[in-house]
Amino acid sequence: MRAPTDDLPRTLGDLERLGWQPRSVREELRDQVLERVRRGQPVLPGLVGYEETVLPELTLALVSGHDVIVLGERGQGKTRILRSIGELLDPEVPAVEGSPLNEDPWSPILPATRARVAELGARTPIHWVARRARYNEKLATPDTTIADLVGEVDPIRVAQGHTLDDPEVITFGLLARSHRGIFAVNELPDLPERIQVGLLDALEERDVQVRGVRLRLALDVVVLASANPEDYTARGRLITPLKDRFGTQLRTHYPVSVDDEVAIMHQEARLPDASIQISRLIDELVATLAHFARRHPAISHYSGVSVRGSIAARESIAAAALVRAVRHGERVPKARLYDAHAAIAAFAGKIELETPDTTERELVTQLLSQAVVALYREHLGHRDPTALIEETNARPLSVDTEAPLASWAPLLEARPALAEFVATPGGNAEPGVVAELALEGLVAMRRLGKQEAGRSARYGS
Repeated sequence: MRAPTDDLPRTLGDLERLGWQPRSVREELRDQVLERVRRGQPVLPGLVGYEETVLPELTLALVSGHDVIVLGERGQGKTRILRSIGELLDPEVPAVEGSPLNEDPWSPILPATRARVAELGARTPIHWVARRARYNEKLATPDTTIADLVGEVDPIRVAQGHTLDDPEVITFGLLARSHRGIFAVNELPDLPERIQVGLLDALEERDVQVRGVRLRLALDVVVLASANPEDYTARGRLITPLKDRFGTQLRTHYPVSVDDEVAIMHQEARLPDASIQISRLIDELVATLAHFARRHPAISHYSGVSVRGSIAARESIAAAALVRAVRHGERVPKARLYDAHAAIAAFAGKIELETPDTTERELVTQLLSQAVVALYREHLGHRDPTALIEETNARPLSVDTEAPLASWAPLLEARPALAEFVATPGGNAEPGVVAELALEGLVAMRRLGKQEAGRSARYGS
C-alpha cells in the first residue's frame, strides 16, 4: 500500500493502521520491472538501440536481485542506465525520523534506533524519503577515500566515552547512507585498488568495516557501477575480486544503425529554438559521419566516438540555422546541408587520434565528405546525373552558402535538369537540401568541379 502524498502518516502507529508492508530494495525493483513487463512497457524508457541487447539482460538482472556493473566506452549511455534504474524505486518510503541511515521503522539496524523504537513504540515519529533521495551516485576519482564511501571513526565521540565497536562512533559514508536505496559508482576503475578492496565486504556481506571496526548492519542497498573496459584506461583497473562481486555484467555498445543514432540525436539534442527545422537528410549525414568515425583506423578504438559527438553536431547545425535566420529575418529557421560544416568543431572534440599524421578537424572534414558520398549513393545513386552535370558545366552555378534555404527556389526554376534530378527522392526533404546533397556528392566523387570563395560556392567546369 502507498499513502496519498498529502496525507502521509507521521508516527509508527499511524503507519501500522494504514497497513504498510515494507519491502526490500530488490523487491521494489523486481515488482516494478515485472509490472512493466506485464503491461508491455519498456523497463527503462529512452534507451534507444538497446531493446534487443542490453535491456533483456538488465531485466533479468533486476528480477534476479543482482548488483550490476555496466561496461562500455564513453558516450554509450552507462550513466543514463544507472539513473533510470533509480526511477524504478517506490515514490516514497517511511523512515524513522532522525535516523542517519533512513532506517525502516519495522526493521531498524542501529542499536540507538532500535532502543528508541522500543521506548516510543507507536509514538515513534517517522518521515518520508522521496525516490530521488534514495539514489546516491559517486563519481570515482583517485582521491576518493574509504571515509567517503563507507565511513570514518569520529574521535570526538570516542573521547566522549563511546567504544570502537559502537556504531555511534562512525560517521557513515555514502554507501552506508544509501541504506534502503541504490548506490551507484561511475567509472569504478578510477578508484584506487586499496579503496576497491574496502568495498568487497560491503558488496558480499553488506558489512561496514572502518579502521578495523566491523559493524554488521544488514544494509539493504543495491550497488550499481559503470566502467570502461579494462583495456581502455591507463588510470586504473577494476580488481577481479570486486568485479566478481557483481551479479550481472552488462556490455553497452554504440548505435548499430543510422536510424538509432538519429533517434538518439532527436531525443538528447537541446536546440536553441524549438522552431528550427532540420531535414532528415541532414540528421542522416551526421549519423553516417559518426558511424564512419567509429570504424576509422586513425581514431582510437579504446576511446571510442561518443554519441555526444552526434548530439553536439546537431546542436551546432541548429545554431547555424538560427544565426542565419536572425541575420536574414527568416520566420522559421531551416538548416542547410552546408551547415554540417559548422558541426566540425563540435565533433572534432569528441575523438582521439592514434597517430599525429593529421588533426582532428582535418580528419572530420574528410569523414564528412565520405558521409556525403554515402548519403548521395543511398538516396540519389539510382538516378542518372548526366544531364545535371552537362547543364552545370555549360552554365556554372554560383550558390550563396549563407543565404536562407528558400534562395534555392529561383535557382531550381532556372535549372530544369537539377530540378528534375532532386525532385522527391523518397521523402519530404526540402528540394534545396537535396540539391545541395546532389551537388556536394558529385563534387566528392569528382564528377563535378567546385570553387569556393568566402560564402560563395561555384559548381561546374
